Amino acid sequence: MDYKKTVEEWLSSGELTDEEIFAINNMSDEQQKEAFFAPLAFGTAGMRGVLEPGINRMNRFTVRRATKGLADYIIEQGRENDGVVISYDTRKFSAEFAILAAEVLTQNNIRAYLFSDVHPVPLCSFAVRRLKAFAGIMITASHNPKIYNGYKVYGEDGAQMSPESTEKVVKYISQTPYFHIATKRSGLTPESLKKLDFCKLSDRLIVIGSDVDDMYFDEIQKLSLSPDEVKKYGKDIKIVYTPVHGSGFKPVRSILSRMGISVNIVLEQAVPDSDFPTVRVPNPEEADTLKMGVELAKMIGSDIVIGTDPDADRMGVAVKNDSGEFVLLNGNQIGVLLLYYILRRKKETGTLPSNGAIVKTIVTTELARAIANDFGVTTFDVLTGFKFIGEKIKEWEESGEFVYLFGFEESYGSLVGTHARDKDAVVASMMFAEMVCYLKGLGVTVYDLLQQIFARYGYFKEKAISVTFGGLDGMSKMADIMLKLRHTRFSQVAGVKVLSQSDFVDGVTYVNSTPPVEHPIDLPKTNALKLQLEGGDWICVRPSGTEPKLKFYAASSKSTMDAATKQADAYLSFMSELAK
Repeated sequence: MDYKKTVEEWLSSGELTDEEIFAINNMSDEQQKEAFFAPLAFGTAGMRGVLEPGINRMNRFTVRRATKGLADYIIEQGRENDGVVISYDTRKFSAEFAILAAEVLTQNNIRAYLFSDVHPVPLCSFAVRRLKAFAGIMITASHNPKIYNGYKVYGEDGAQMSPESTEKVVKYISQTPYFHIATKRSGLTPESLKKLDFCKLSDRLIVIGSDVDDMYFDEIQKLSLSPDEVKKYGKDIKIVYTPVHGSGFKPVRSILSRMGISVNIVLEQAVPDSDFPTVRVPNPEEADTLKMGVELAKMIGSDIVIGTDPDADRMGVAVKNDSGEFVLLNGNQIGVLLLYYILRRKKETGTLPSNGAIVKTIVTTELARAIANDFGVTTFDVLTGFKFIGEKIKEWEESGEFVYLFGFEESYGSLVGTHARDKDAVVASMMFAEMVCYLKGLGVTVYDLLQQIFARYGYFKEKAISVTFGGLDGMSKMADIMLKLRHTRFSQVAGVKVLSQSDFVDGVTYVNSTPPVEHPIDLPKTNALKLQLEGGDWICVRPSGTEPKLKFYAASSKSTMDAATKQADAYLSFMSELAK
């Protein structure tokens, strides 16, 4: 694509503001090339990009174009009256993009259900299902830096749109121009929208708010497993919570208040702010993001800090260890603690089904399987992406073969319950806080419980690194290396024997035996490679779905955490050298 020609088309469109024209004219040649060389990719996770003019960027033109493509798909399906739920977080232009999406839909005679204020991912997923909408739009870039925003699309089951439907939407998007799309303005602004609650602005534009919130809270409160312990200890425990300037503030505070659990808010981070001024990045997976929460916890004598990202689909946790120092739990540890708590309480209360099942991704800890096996629960592996966990829930609801108990991935996302089909940090925060109450009655801390789990099931260590490929040819470089790795037959990694390797593009597992054996993989095809090593260890390599990054995962289980960590580090060092 001739990016210079595209730049000229934008500048001569007659639709740009003076500010947008100024921004384009003040880009360097390289910056213009990056912003205009190719359209922003739209996949099953939607699109995500830097906020500035350009076809490879997030702006009102790319949002309008994507929504028009979605509208054409909805019209093809004849589902205009079922409508689309639109939610948004606290990022720059999130509300403006949400309003614009609603206007494009209504202009095309499609009903739009627009939240009146910032709402997180799980409430968007819940609302799609509760309102029986055909689709959902979530304006968010999750935990990316503040210069990003994004656009996620959900199907009528509340999960991220399927690859088949996404392919059809992309076809319509590719046929849609960036300019001269007729849009009847609603007159709404982010400020005026906030003053509304449930109301019908027209037959096609409906504003929703607290009514759907209450339905959601009613639903997730039913998931409580320790009401007696909550009643006894909920008002006395000291939990620190930070929404990191995001959309989790109201829902997390509301559900904990409903439960009767006391929570101490990091007030400096409670105010929605698209600049995220108190953190380097709004990502509760990072220790420095929870720094203010830890400082408050030390001040009030709390043992636990909970943080959610801007769209409240991921939860980070810091806990006090046996030396009195705060340590950040990783996504696997958080998931394992929630899993163990849920299975233990269901067993204790006699509500653990005989056909219970959990779901995790192929790069999530095998400690989950060890725990599930101990409780007589089946573990299912799916590809990376929470939509695949959502698919399992739907499958079992229709077949009755298994009862979904919990699903999680190593990247800090989980889902308790079946009210939604995406990661839910609101219900995760609720369950984690309830677990603290339960452990209080046992005289045990969260850190103590984690050590007990390791002592019982083994010391599992998972580590991951990302290798970034810069420049315009970054994606092609990454693809070449991934191809090379997939075509390499590994006999050992860091001195440990490779038992088998699974190529998820070919859909085949190659077993290193004499003679060699091949087994089909019963999962959708994706660009990933996984090596199973002696002793139950494993390594996985896959490209990021949104950035020019190769992600390397390594996992080891040993008799001590130090030994497991050392082995995982050795695996990562060996594999990352191959990416140079």
